[in-house]
Amino acid sequence: MKILFNRSLFAGALCFLTAGLFAQQKEKDALKFNLNEEGIHYLQFTLLNQVWLRYNQSNSGTLVEGAPNENTFDIGLRRTRFQILGQLSDKVFVYFQYGQNNFNAQYNTGGNRKAASFFHDAVCEYKISKENQLKLGTGLTIANGLSRFSQPSIGTIMTMDVPVFAQTTVDQTDEFSRRLSMYARGQVGKFDYRVALSDPFPISSSSITPPTISENASFAQRGHEKQVQSYLIYQFFDHEGHTTPYMTGTYLGKMKVCNTAAGSIYQKNATWLKEISGDTTYNDMIHLAVESFLDVPLNKEKETAISAYLGYFNLQYGKNYLRYNGIMNTANGTSLTSENSISGQGPTFGNAYPMFGTGQTVYGQFGYLLSKSLLNGHGKLMPYASASLSKYDRLIGLWTNTFDLGLNYFLKNHQSKCTLDWQNRPTYEVAGVDISEGNRKNSVTLQYQIFF
Repeated sequence: MKILFNRSLFAGALCFLTAGLFAQQKEKDALKFNLNEEGIHYLQFTLLNQVWLRYNQSNSGTLVEGAPNENTFDIGLRRTRFQILGQLSDKVFVYFQYGQNNFNAQYNTGGNRKAASFFHDAVCEYKISKENQLKLGTGLTIANGLSRFSQPSIGTIMTMDVPVFAQTTVDQTDEFSRRLSMYARGQVGKFDYRVALSDPFPISSSSITPPTISENASFAQRGHEKQVQSYLIYQFFDHEGHTTPYMTGTYLGKMKVCNTAAGSIYQKNATWLKEISGDTTYNDMIHLAVESFLDVPLNKEKETAISAYLGYFNLQYGKNYLRYNGIMNTANGTSLTSENSISGQGPTFGNAYPMFGTGQTVYGQFGYLLSKSLLNGHGKLMPYASASLSKYDRLIGLWTNTFDLGLNYFLKNHQSKCTLDWQNRPTYEVAGVDISEGNRKNSVTLQYQIFF
């Protein structure tokens, strides 16, 4: 009853705020309410919904509600979000985001399908300098280190989805990549920086039973250390926006951006394992990344543009750490056992593959925004390709390579778009202590996004 009351109260407040915004503003600016005549102080409301229609070839042994399924078709809400942000004064900025993720028929099977929404962000930020040189913030936030895809603006991504591996502790010791943190961020000359001290959540609060300590590293269930994060960007041309910590996926030729960056995340004694002797060993978690991002217009009359990214990630969780993950998994069980599958963390069924692990990853993406005349003014097209090439210690020399090809149809830029994506991913077979490559699997997804 308390949960239902709180949600009803929140929904009512949201509707009241939305009604007020629409009533007091012009249609073209309906979701923004100015707090002063100049519009420098404001309160803004946004919403996002990403709907997926997906066909997937299942991993070996996949079960859906106890029945074997070689392939599946599902309809789901990848992300549904509401945001409230505002510059309340010259110095004070606030940002709140509420919503849910990965909601399909198999979501939270056996539980309460109505108990999925939560606050993603709740941040208060104070500007120390006159411009953007120094801002201090605290709260539940995605502001962190490592890479731009560790803190992505999901409403503006170019590919079907972000490379989730870059959110290296997602739903393990964070809340969908958000952490309780205090941070400093700013722009000085051509540099954009952020540093953060974060208080990670215990793995025991992740809603999934943590794995038993073994010879392979997993997040420690004893002790509690803080995380230190940093991220530094050098901007060659236009400076990227600095309203929120989120980083844009593609500007669709509206800006000329060329950046190089480096980032890190460090946590002492983050994982543990059991040695052959029976002793418990703790491992520091050290994640490092270097990357380059290019997003520039080519022809202003045709409004063509290119977007490209290349990043190298060195991820050290601890000895042989490996975790499977399937985005909005299409299944909920497996007939395989620990004797003929990779034992470890995360479900191996459905559309899952090894997404996180101790090792190295190279990730790249490229997209080309075609001429606006191609569809005679009825939107724009942007084909893209991406590849994630990983080598995890646990897989003893085998590569984990995942490829995507896709096409964006922008009806109204990122505000209204359709995306068709084909993904090809690896599987693995186990015979005793031997691990070998299995048949590669495919999935095809059609997404419609609305973002205002």
